[in-house]
Amino acid sequence: MWFRNVFLRTLRSYRIAILGWGVGMGLLVLEPLAASSTLVGTAAGRATMTQLAGSFAWNAAPIAVDTVAGYATWKIGVFILILAIWPLLAGARMLRGEEERASLDVLLSAPQGRARVALLKLAAMWTALLAIGALMGLVLFAGSRPFNPGFSLGDAQLFGLDLALVCAVYGGLALLLSQFTVDRRRAAGWTAAVLLVSIVVDSLHRLFPGTEWISRLSPVYYYNLSKPLVPSYGTNTGGMLVLLALALVLGGAAVLLFVRRDVGGVVPLPAWLRLPRRAARQRDALPAGDWSLRGVYARSLAMIAAPTVWWTVGIAGYAAFMVMAVVQVEHTLRSLTSSTSAVRSVIEKLGGGDVQANATLLSAIFILLPVLLMAFAVTQVSAWSGDEEDGRLELVLSTPQPRLRVLLGRFAALATATVVIGVVTLVASAAAAVAVGLKLDWGHLAAATLGIIPMGLLVAAIGYLASGWLRAAVDTGLVSFLLAIWFFISFVGPELSWPDVALRLSAFYYYGTPLVDGLQLTSVLVLVGVGAVALAVSSWRFTRKDIAR
Repeated sequence: MWFRNVFLRTLRSYRIAILGWGVGMGLLVLEPLAASSTLVGTAAGRATMTQLAGSFAWNAAPIAVDTVAGYATWKIGVFILILAIWPLLAGARMLRGEEERASLDVLLSAPQGRARVALLKLAAMWTALLAIGALMGLVLFAGSRPFNPGFSLGDAQLFGLDLALVCAVYGGLALLLSQFTVDRRRAAGWTAAVLLVSIVVDSLHRLFPGTEWISRLSPVYYYNLSKPLVPSYGTNTGGMLVLLALALVLGGAAVLLFVRRDVGGVVPLPAWLRLPRRAARQRDALPAGDWSLRGVYARSLAMIAAPTVWWTVGIAGYAAFMVMAVVQVEHTLRSLTSSTSAVRSVIEKLGGGDVQANATLLSAIFILLPVLLMAFAVTQVSAWSGDEEDGRLELVLSTPQPRLRVLLGRFAALATATVVIGVVTLVASAAAAVAVGLKLDWGHLAAATLGIIPMGLLVAAIGYLASGWLRAAVDTGLVSFLLAIWFFISFVGPELSWPDVALRLSAFYYYGTPLVDGLQLTSVLVLVGVGAVALAVSSWRFTRKDIAR
């Protein structure tokens, strides 16, 4: 059944992504629901939630944050848009990826037009997004019942639909930009940049009154107009229609340009947008002495350099910003007049006066650091699997190069990148703490920032292991789903009174709270040991398998 037409075949290839992202994102939203359910029980807790949400309005508008669903909606804020990573990757490779593999030539040789093929593929991506939203809403509704959130199954489904629509916009944009680029990675990179700019533009009207007209230029603004999980706020039909129209326009424009250009070619940009061409020098045309061609490790470093720079800026910048934000949180907590005596004693220790109190507050924010580094590792696992699937590894192995050297060289380059990210994050966090006068235990700060390195390498090793048996899309979806499961176990499991043996199944359990307690050597050895075993098995499998199978 699934091979009857292009639509069903493409939708079939998204089956793991639908399951992984749908269930994973649903579980991800359950964590703030579980946390807020314990805070709304007291007047002091509700006042704290309201004050903190007002201080971090850049994340999302603080709507009904003294309720379970309202606080959870605010807390997930822009972080829920991590789902847009999948459609922007899928949109970039939908046509351009097949052109790179030359498989689109075979597909178009059948008696069917270009427009039909492109439209069916685009419809499959939209259908997959709708399925992800529906599954996410179902998981969210079923898992939130113990916390009495106050929203219905229909509200949860509308939440998933709103998220699917904004993700469809960026999927369509990636498809459109891929008509102007020679490879899918460049189109995905530019789309990711637009997504980040859109998030910043949307936050302007919450930080600077009178700038709402600027925020209206961002698709994220129209996504945030609806808050289905907050019954007192509801859904904005107009905002959802704007997102639908944007997705249709971007997707339609991409299909129109694809029909009019050569297969394998690009749409020429207007003269005023073209960069001036430089005459190619002999050493540029034949880079025989380039440092990146001296070995697999050097070449892998050159390939991973650009994404490493951007991920380093993002992760280190987030850590530094959160360190400075702790001072703002302290000022907010001091303004609470309804705090209990216990809360007041903690407040008095904040703001640079007590190392332990500062670490406790910052630790709750730093928990996203390993998640971000793991996400970076997932992207590099996808690149490794994609190189094998697209036949690029066959060229490397024909030089000849031992298979084990190729795999370990790529993994060593990834390990180098993770170490760089961890070290720069440590430096940025320490500099921010000194700048704002926040007292921290420097040893514990180093443990919190450098301790994310084994977490990233563990995910990479598991991804390399899975790539020995699975295709690139399935491999990436499986590892992403594993991250979501780990997150759910560590941050929702305790609220559900799960036993310690179940909590130990999550990698986050072994990361712990290093800002408060330091990094436990036993836990680090567990992460390193599991990662080493996964890497050893993946090496064994890679040296014996048929390439691209």
